[in-house]
Amino acid sequence: MPDATARELGEFGLIDHVVARLGTSAAVLLGPGDDAAVVTAPDGRVVATTDVLVEGVHFRRDWSTAYDVGRKAAAANLADVAAMGATATALLVGLAAPGELPVAWATGLADGLRDEAALVGAVVVGGDTVSCDRVVVSVTALGDLAGRPPVTRAGARPGDDVVLAGTTGRSAAGLALLQAGQGAGPLVDAHRRPTPPYALGPALADLGATAMCDVSDGLVQDAGHLAAASGVLLELDSALLPRVDGVDLDAALAGGEDHALVATVAAGTALPAGVVRIGTVRPGSGVSVLGHDPGARSWEHFCRPV
Repeated sequence: MPDATARELGEFGLIDHVVARLGTSAAVLLGPGDDAAVVTAPDGRVVATTDVLVEGVHFRRDWSTAYDVGRKAAAANLADVAAMGATATALLVGLAAPGELPVAWATGLADGLRDEAALVGAVVVGGDTVSCDRVVVSVTALGDLAGRPPVTRAGARPGDDVVLAGTTGRSAAGLALLQAGQGAGPLVDAHRRPTPPYALGPALADLGATAMCDVSDGLVQDAGHLAAASGVLLELDSALLPRVDGVDLDAALAGGEDHALVATVAAGTALPAGVVRIGTVRPGSGVSVLGHDPGARSWEHFCRPV
C-alpha cells in the first residue's frame, strides 16, 4: 500500500510496516513484538539518553525527507552516547503523527533510523506510535561502555587541553541557506543529516579524556556546560577552530546540531586523526574565546522564538 496513510493502516498496521524494515544484532536477545525488548549489557552498566525532534522546531517536511529526519534523529542520540565514551547498541523510537501521514514517510523514517544506527552497530529494538497534529520523533539510545569509566562533563582540570572532534557550524550554515531558498549543497546536506564522529568518543575515552560533551546547541554553549560542571574556565582560541568553506566564525562558535564532540585531555596528549586542540583549561569559570567576540547566540529552547 505505497499510497496509504497512517489512518488507513491503523496503529498496528503502521507498526508492522515499520518493523519489517528493521534489522537485528548480536546485542538484541528479543526485538520488536513484545511488551519490551531485551538487550545484552556486557559491561553490566547501560548508558541511556533521549532526544525529541518536533516538526517545525527541529525539521520541516518540505526541507527534509523522512529518511533525512530518521538519520538526524538517530544521530542526536548516538552522539550523546559517544560523548560518554560509549558505543550505542540499541534505539527505542516513539512516533507521534497525524492520521494523514503517508505510510511511505513513516517507512522512510525507519530506514533513516536503521541506517544511521548501523554506523555504530546499533539497531532499533522497539517503540510506540500515537496520533498527533504534527510529527514528533522521540528516540532513546542505549549504549555500552566496554569496561571504560563514563566520561562526564565534570572532570576538566586546569592545564588540560580543550579538543574538538569533528567540525562545527556546518548545520547552522546549511539552515541559513535553506531559509534563503537554497536547497542543495554540502552545507544543506550537513543540516539535514549531521555526521557525528562516533568512533572518536570511545577513542578519546581510551586516551584518558577528563571531560567530554556532545556539541548539539553550539560550541560555546556546550563548552559552557562542561566548564560549569567542572568548575573551570575553558579558553578557546578562534584561530585553532577547524574552518569549513561557507561557515563563518559565528556559526562555528554558536551553531548547533553538528554533534561534534568537545573534550578535555591532559596537555600534550597525542590526538587521533579528526581531533584538534582548540584551547586550554584555566582556573576560573565559563568560556572565553581568544580573538573573537561571538555575535550570535547559541540555541536554547524557551529562550527565543523558532
